[in-house]
Amino acid sequence: MKIHIGTSTFTATLYENATAEAFKTRLPITVNMVELNDNEKYADLPSSLPTNASNPGTIQAGDLMLYGSSTLVLFYKSFSTSYNYTKLGRIDDITGLTAALGSGNVKVTFEL
Repeated sequence: MKIHIGTSTFTATLYENATAEAFKTRLPITVNMVELNDNEKYADLPSSLPTNASNPGTIQAGDLMLYGSSTLVLFYKSFSTSYNYTKLGRIDDITGLTAALGSGNVKVTFEL
């Protein structure tokens, strides 16, 4: 999958699970991602995806996850968490990710 942020493009690997399969059927999609906690961007999807949430313990920069059933989250910093997420995939090479996402809200396009 490709993730376009401004003039930058990142390649991500989607996991083999029902959530990622359902997400793929909605691509391409462009969303306005909102800054949260100086470590993630999130966007509410128009409808729910199947979930299999668990606590990952540690979030890694580049993780793409689903919070609840319809909130897409892209993490750009690594940290410990007590929240539950459904894993969607991960950016293969996060070099330049933080700079591309910037400090505020950002438009992001996901496509196969």
